[in-house]
Amino acid sequence: MSKDTMIGVDLAKSVFQLHGASMTGQPTFRKKLSRQGFAEFMAKQPPTIVVMEACGSAHYWAREMSRRGHEVKLIAPRYVKPFVKRQKNDAADAEAIVIAAQRPEMRFVEPKSAEQQSRTILFGARERLVHQRTELVNALRACLYEFGHVVPLGIHQLGRIKGILDEPNSDLPELMREECGDLIKQIAEKTVRIDARTAKIKALAAEADTARRLQTIPGVGPLTALAVEAFAPPMESFRCGRDFAAWLGLVPRQFSSGGKERLGRVSKAGQSDIRRLLFIGAMSRLNWLGRKSIPEGSWLARIAARKPRMLVAIALANKMARTIWAMLTKNEDYRDSAQAAAA
Repeated sequence: MSKDTMIGVDLAKSVFQLHGASMTGQPTFRKKLSRQGFAEFMAKQPPTIVVMEACGSAHYWAREMSRRGHEVKLIAPRYVKPFVKRQKNDAADAEAIVIAAQRPEMRFVEPKSAEQQSRTILFGARERLVHQRTELVNALRACLYEFGHVVPLGIHQLGRIKGILDEPNSDLPELMREECGDLIKQIAEKTVRIDARTAKIKALAAEADTARRLQTIPGVGPLTALAVEAFAPPMESFRCGRDFAAWLGLVPRQFSSGGKERLGRVSKAGQSDIRRLLFIGAMSRLNWLGRKSIPEGSWLARIAARKPRMLVAIALANKMARTIWAMLTKNEDYRDSAQAAAA
């Protein structure tokens, strides 16, 4: 085998299905191997093209195959599905991976390094703790609601809840207070763990040159900057800033036909973590405090004066994504267009 051969691999926990084919699509072999057998088999092969779906453990195996001299390509599972013939099984999936990879217009996923994967796990751990804390706060609000106390949404309402529970002349049963107190202790534990991970993310963002540069963009903080470094592929893989914004799902969905262009809501079809953080950063610039830093007559001031705030936030998040692409591809620092025009 050589670079004239392509091997499609259907990954699994224990049993791996391989499909070998020439670059013209002619099948050469089909194999079902164990995890250990797959590693041994690929170690004996001369450098070739290995294609896998971008699923669980794909980035690990991509690094392992690259270390053995193979050229690795990862494909999003949704791009493989149309090429599965009739019955779905491991052999059909492996064959479909090869067929999809041989399409000249196919898009591939950039393999992540071990450092990138570690940072994504850190982000995931923090998000999981935030969801768990939100669940506990909602459970606490539900308990109080059963006894006629209505508390608004938000973690910042915790002090109000404590005041209700600690009220001397309260008619709340003692058992109910004890259970609510236990929920408050659990919320405090989650908060400590969330703060620890947030501090770790900020420290990592302060160490990385790219993350420090991105934080000069208004609305981009340490979490957003490190998320771009952890989740996003190299910016050179995008042709322009709009492609990066589309990868994030910050562009309208198209329903165009017959030469008539119809645009809908934002697709939300991309990387959700970066998109959410960019949107939060955009909203922070549009609140009462952030609006003070918006120069009069600027693009943002003009669009904010005539459009709803949510729409303006999406447009600003899109612009922030394109700014990130431009800064990283050109290796430049952030330049405020309004200040540059004034100068």
